[in-house]
Amino acid sequence: MNAPVNPKKLIKGATGDWEIVIGMEIHAQVTSQAKLFSGASTAFGGDPNSHVSLVDAAMPGMLPVINEECVRQAIRTGLGLKAEINLRSTFDRKNYFYPDLPQGYQISQYKSPIVGEGEVIVDVPETGETITVRIERLHLEQDAGKSIHDLHPTLSFVDLNRSGVALMEIVSKPDLRSADEARAYVTKLRTILRYLGTCDGDMDKATCAPT
Repeated sequence: MNAPVNPKKLIKGATGDWEIVIGMEIHAQVTSQAKLFSGASTAFGGDPNSHVSLVDAAMPGMLPVINEECVRQAIRTGLGLKAEINLRSTFDRKNYFYPDLPQGYQISQYKSPIVGEGEVIVDVPETGETITVRIERLHLEQDAGKSIHDLHPTLSFVDLNRSGVALMEIVSKPDLRSADEARAYVTKLRTILRYLGTCDGDMDKATCAPT
């Protein structure tokens, strides 16, 4: 049975009141010196294409090998989210075309993620409420590279330094009911990740981003 809707959280519309229902995906870069499936550096600010291994460039015959530290960091994050740690997890290929995704697919997790359901307790300063945001899953996946469009009037360039960098995708249940709650949740989650040391949360380096 659904809980009654707080009328203060409804938005007036031309045909009636609207209820805000928000679930979020947070992509957080794993704090690790090497990428998810290669030994290439994850250091920020290097020259374009200076942190690219043969695996990251999808050269023929190159096979990925999991970075054990990224697995540890995902598990550490799961424990911080009071989440279930799955003893068995698997990776899948998500096929789609990005110009800066050399393999033509992203190695990700779907049916068997490394971390299952958890929760985050969030204080909302604007209302004085404390809410519980349920976590549906946390899985590991590769990041793509970066396309650059402002260096030439007719050409685009590709920087693969981020290609293969490990990300934790943290997916919440649709438990948020306002922009204030969403902001408080992202702030709390960022604080947890930074405290655990599993993501530095530097938005200006694109190491943590909600979608």
